[in-house]
Amino acid sequence: MRIKHLLIYSSLVILSLAGCSKQTVSEAIEAPIENAPVTYKITENFENVTKTAYAAADINISTGSWNFDDALVGNLPADLKNGQKSVRLRKGKITMNFDVAGLKTLYISHGKYGKDKDFTWQLFMSEDGGTTFTQLGKDILEKSTSLVTDSFKIDAKVKVRFQIKNLADSGSRVNIDDIVFKGIGESGIVVGTPDTDPGEDTSTPPVSTPSRDLIVAADAQPLSGDDSNALFGNPSAANSLSADNYLLDMRYYVQSYSSTRGTPNWVSWHLDPKTITQVTKRLDNFAGFSGLPLNFYQVGNNSYYNSGFDRGHNCPSADRTSSTAANGATFLMTNMIPQAPSNNQGPWADFENYLRAQVVSGNEVYIIMGSYGSGGIGKLGSVSTTIDNGKVTVPSNVWKIALIMPNGDGDASRVSNSTRVIALNTPNVNTIDKDWKKYIVTVRDIEKATGYNLLSALPLDVQNSIETKKDAGN
Repeated sequence: MRIKHLLIYSSLVILSLAGCSKQTVSEAIEAPIENAPVTYKITENFENVTKTAYAAADINISTGSWNFDDALVGNLPADLKNGQKSVRLRKGKITMNFDVAGLKTLYISHGKYGKDKDFTWQLFMSEDGGTTFTQLGKDILEKSTSLVTDSFKIDAKVKVRFQIKNLADSGSRVNIDDIVFKGIGESGIVVGTPDTDPGEDTSTPPVSTPSRDLIVAADAQPLSGDDSNALFGNPSAANSLSADNYLLDMRYYVQSYSSTRGTPNWVSWHLDPKTITQVTKRLDNFAGFSGLPLNFYQVGNNSYYNSGFDRGHNCPSADRTSSTAANGATFLMTNMIPQAPSNNQGPWADFENYLRAQVVSGNEVYIIMGSYGSGGIGKLGSVSTTIDNGKVTVPSNVWKIALIMPNGDGDASRVSNSTRVIALNTPNVNTIDKDWKKYIVTVRDIEKATGYNLLSALPLDVQNSIETKKDAGN
């Protein structure tokens, strides 16, 4: 099935938004049907990657690792694209190095580069992890000078991956953009490296590293307005006077820090395609933060050793991969809480990946995460109220709220009664269920538990609407 770029499927709308300053794909979704199966839609738009040569190479993009053979990412006027970039494929192929589960439909937008001659290309699918590929459908004759979209129905009972091969003998090039995966259940696509804290609680204590300053690069979020980390308010009225409600603007996130607890009360940040551009991998450079007042206890990188708890990120490493400065900021110990390993590596890792997948699908997300109470159960199996000789409090609960909206401008004014907000509140125990959806609550539930005024910068009527809804988790 081939249709021009304005496409309407039963629950998918892809629009060309050339004037949008953030991203060029948004989605209209039908109202969820009660008890309907959980569905997903993940879009790879190739905006967040740079590859300027045709030489074969593996590249990391938002959805995962791809092999580009005689292909690059183009941004010239002759490249057909939704946004700033698209794949430009000569007589070669692009191949997924990862699998996707539960896939029902694959959408591929494509067209001829510049004034190249007509040619054909093929789509292949592998059901054995890339060992063998079988052609899916017939050869596609490429003659379009504007992006068109083909849809491919997938009837596989196992995980699959795809390969697109250009058969042009004349050197004609195809532009590929907006590959959309749509399916049921969990896709299995991991956007970024989860915060699993490798090496924690080993038999050898970690080497103590000096504390370090915050490094701020050009990719830091703005101090105010769109994309700023605390656009929707300061939940606890944190300030520079209170040691247990101390305001820190870490430029890649904003937080309220407690000197007595040795942990954040809450951390707030903005997530969009730019922040998960994979310029750097996970650094694992845990360190104390030298920017705290001198009378504050400085938690170190080895403060959690042999405690049974992970150094649990609030703002995740995988949410800040646009520079080493951004990723390094997430490994400052002022961003950590003692988190039960099964909590950190289970529902939280999956929920973080879910939110990054929302970004890949054309959204931006404003997130606030925090913890409260004392007394958690780590891998040692007993209740702990503090670690590090009583200097760091182990929280009893870990919570997060995420406000999700399509990419655009004027973010504060775009929030309405129908804006989606997901709120979670989990016990900080190692016997936790891995399914994050079982811990969905309302924003008001978290406000009652913490005493905070969340999303306080929004109009009261909007707060009353979105803070009392319990999201379905679809």
